[in-house]
Amino acid sequence: MPGQIDLRKPVVSGQFYPSGAKDLKALISSFANKLALKKDIIGAILPHAGYIYSGRVAVETVSVSNIKENVVLLGPNHSGLGADFSIMSEGIWQTPLGNIEINAELASLFLSKSSQLKIDVLAHQNEHSLEVELPILQYFKDNFKIVPITIKSFNLNLLKNLAKDLAQVIKTNNLKDSTVFFASSDMTHYEPKEMAEKKDSLAIEAILALDEDKLDGVVRDLNVSMCGLAPVVVLVKAAKLLGATVAQLIKYQTSAEASGDASSVVGYAGITIY
Repeated sequence: MPGQIDLRKPVVSGQFYPSGAKDLKALISSFANKLALKKDIIGAILPHAGYIYSGRVAVETVSVSNIKENVVLLGPNHSGLGADFSIMSEGIWQTPLGNIEINAELASLFLSKSSQLKIDVLAHQNEHSLEVELPILQYFKDNFKIVPITIKSFNLNLLKNLAKDLAQVIKTNNLKDSTVFFASSDMTHYEPKEMAEKKDSLAIEAILALDEDKLDGVVRDLNVSMCGLAPVVVLVKAAKLLGATVAQLIKYQTSAEASGDASSVVGYAGITIY
């Protein structure tokens, strides 16, 4: 297995989020919706910036989501390293809140169905987009396994094919009730707040319509610098194949809420799909 490792240690702990468990839990708690009624979801979209910027959006979204025993993580590949569709099929991911085991059995099922997925840890070793979601999930649930997948390709047909394969595995093995998908993405990057909000609103509108083709078109036509387009396309398509009919925007904000600088912002959206 190319580059397979047993333990994936955190790489942005102490940068994107506190490295100490006590401080990390306190920060997540400060963002949590303590009165939220949890809903059974098929999947959700979460941002992945530093917690001071996007943590509230991510935490409020997870606050209303029922985390199941299997968590399939879909994220973009920021480094460009590794395969186009990189899956870690075994091992442990470590965070300040403890270790999380990869569900090797489910990963194996995905690999046997999808010719696109390749066992490859290079894309995961320094990638933050999946790592930053894990402490938030651990805050709300301490006993789940993950299947981490990073995606480098923007080929719409390949993304749809992967979605079909993932959904087919879940359906065939009766895993829908025990599996939830989380796609990691930030929205527009480094544009004035007014422009970012305008572009992001159109992308979010496409997601809420559960229309991955429209989303792909909006992002390309308007040059929306949404880093997680690929994982979100996979999530939307897979969720529909698993019976999703509704998407709900839980929270949207930009980095200006934390930085006070509206001249160059990043947008963050938290969306549930069920």
